[in-house]
Amino acid sequence: MAQRSSLPQLVLSLAVAALSLGLSAGTALAAPPKYTNPLIAQRADAQIFKHTDGYYYFTASVPEYDRIILRRATSIQGLASAAETVVWRKHSSGEMAAHIWAPELHFISGKWYIYFAAGASNDIWRIRMYALENSSANPLTGSWTEKGIISTGVDSFSLDATTFEHNGQRYMLWAQYNPDSNVYIAKMSSPTTLAGSPVLLTRPEYAWETQGFRVNEGPAVLKKNGKIFVTYSASKTDDRYCMGMLTASDSSDLLNPASWRKSPTPVFTSNVNTSQYGPGHNFFTVSEDGQSDLLVYHARPYQQINGDPLYDPNRHTRVQKIYWNADGTPNFGIPLADGATSFRFKSYNLPNYVIRHWEFRGRLETNVNPLADSQFRLVPGLSGSGTVSFESANFPGYFLRHKNLEAWVEKSDGSTSFKNDASFYQRSGLASSTGSSFESYNYAGRYLRHFNYLLYVQPLSTATDKADATFIAD
Repeated sequence: MAQRSSLPQLVLSLAVAALSLGLSAGTALAAPPKYTNPLIAQRADAQIFKHTDGYYYFTASVPEYDRIILRRATSIQGLASAAETVVWRKHSSGEMAAHIWAPELHFISGKWYIYFAAGASNDIWRIRMYALENSSANPLTGSWTEKGIISTGVDSFSLDATTFEHNGQRYMLWAQYNPDSNVYIAKMSSPTTLAGSPVLLTRPEYAWETQGFRVNEGPAVLKKNGKIFVTYSASKTDDRYCMGMLTASDSSDLLNPASWRKSPTPVFTSNVNTSQYGPGHNFFTVSEDGQSDLLVYHARPYQQINGDPLYDPNRHTRVQKIYWNADGTPNFGIPLADGATSFRFKSYNLPNYVIRHWEFRGRLETNVNPLADSQFRLVPGLSGSGTVSFESANFPGYFLRHKNLEAWVEKSDGSTSFKNDASFYQRSGLASSTGSSFESYNYAGRYLRHFNYLLYVQPLSTATDKADATFIAD
């Protein structure tokens, strides 16, 4: 529900006082990460691993399911153009000869490991988990030694191994059929050996987990805010594929199923407006400056698939920033449209508040839900002339424009008046150079600013006016 009351006078007074002392809500804010999606075409089940050597490492399933590839770059965007190295190929016969799926790269005790799934030449659906080991400093070089099958104690279809360390103990998570595709956890006694019996964490039970197939798979781990989050993918790998989430306290017994709470609804799903379908099989990484948590996942740019979706090659690697709810849980928003990064724009003098649209009116709010109401992509201005325009993340083709000097989000009608109303000159922040201020293209001297939570295009005169017209990209 939108907050519609005005801010208490005390809050305004404190904000103005902070400004007079030279304090800036945006001073400590790092620049938000900028990426272009899709990051890498035709690479599914993607992983981006940030290592201590300053490189990001990338691996993923290739459409042919016949090899394991690696890339590395010093930036995430750099992975898009980085050379791709084949580090291992499927066997010509026997085990590990078909369906080479979902490789993951990990650095454990001074060595590199790749976990992956594979079928056999005489039974391509006899999918089991395997491991490779490499002692080279750079995993794109040196030799990879096959370490054999990762035994779970149950000989059945198993895949999507991932691993993490917590409180000095290493764990493995994976998916295995018994009889559905469930997600399990176990301690590890070595990088390739499980210790103790597997513990069931989640099985498909909700309607959104049982569409097409009864599937929970592709677990990924994110630790933050005193909690451990495990995301996983559910249902068939078409447009119904989606992400669920488990949550546990980081002080709990991770092998006790009672420690985990399962979200009753999916946390990341297909989006018709942005034309992204079947988002899933994700991984987590961090931005180059370490300040932003990032979601790495794959999705298709179309809904209709000819034939088996498993063999449709166009699951593309994508990356976007994760935001955090007030209760410390991640908010993944929606799979964003192709193209440049979408941002949120925080108020400079009310730093917990961001620009959003509510019933298409531009305003400031905190704890915005749905998240995408507060995400905009800065694109070249519709009017040209060195301007920018704010395009809505969840309504592509809709732009923030002024109408009767009030800010609204509306679909472009292509008219000159709309283009002019939706175009702004991006200036250095009037209250702080860490932010930006946006001057109206067709009303010189008038800036986008907040007043009593609502957004207007107005002339500015006081320090408070200038603070109201300064925003920090997030």
